[in-house]
Amino acid sequence: MWAFFHRMASPKIFFDLSGRMIPWFLWSGLLIMVVGFVWGLAFSPPDYQQGETVRIFYLHVPTAFMSMACYMFMAITSAIGLVWRIKMAHMVAASAAPIGAVFTFLALFTGAVWGKPMWGTWWVWDARLTSELILLFLYIGFIAFQNAFDDYQTADKASAILALVGVVNIPIIHFSVEWWNTLHQGATLSKFEKPSIELSMLWPFLIVFVGINLYFAALVLIRTRTEVLKRERRSKWVRQMFAEELN
Repeated sequence: MWAFFHRMASPKIFFDLSGRMIPWFLWSGLLIMVVGFVWGLAFSPPDYQQGETVRIFYLHVPTAFMSMACYMFMAITSAIGLVWRIKMAHMVAASAAPIGAVFTFLALFTGAVWGKPMWGTWWVWDARLTSELILLFLYIGFIAFQNAFDDYQTADKASAILALVGVVNIPIIHFSVEWWNTLHQGATLSKFEKPSIELSMLWPFLIVFVGINLYFAALVLIRTRTEVLKRERRSKWVRQMFAEELN
């Protein structure tokens, strides 16, 4: 396992291997998501209280989870880059940040759409909503640091420090509904011993959840390959690769 990760620290090996992995993650993720969304949006039963509006759940909850999971992934890869000085780790973190920002925006947007019929308003300064908004600002700050410096090492170090500092916001988002009295509903899926959701609704959600994770992996690999080419454009193996393609 360690030998595999050591090999993946090489930009060339990562580029070659990821190119073979992307189609599997991308197409399987898209197919699984389509199955889950069709099942959830068209065939799952309406909620006895929320009616048909509960179907927003199949997009809102996976994107909200991915907004936090992506940030943790970004923070871990940033820490690896800082501690072991592995430039590939910084490239992965830089590539994941815009994806996480999109997931966070979708979580906030779908939450607002869901909140309007449930709470009678698009937005409240609720603990869960506010901390999720802060997460979006953290992503934007990370991306800004990546583009604020001409030197990649300086940009990577500054953005990595921000990512690690911002990790404190993740448990705040997750436990906000338990720590404070909020409008946002409490845990449902995290109570694995007895989830507060019918199986007819749980299964399509789980399918969407698996699909969106595979799709996320594909997007990270695609963006990281682009980042590798941008940063390694003067290296011998990149010049040779483009020369072979031109010939």
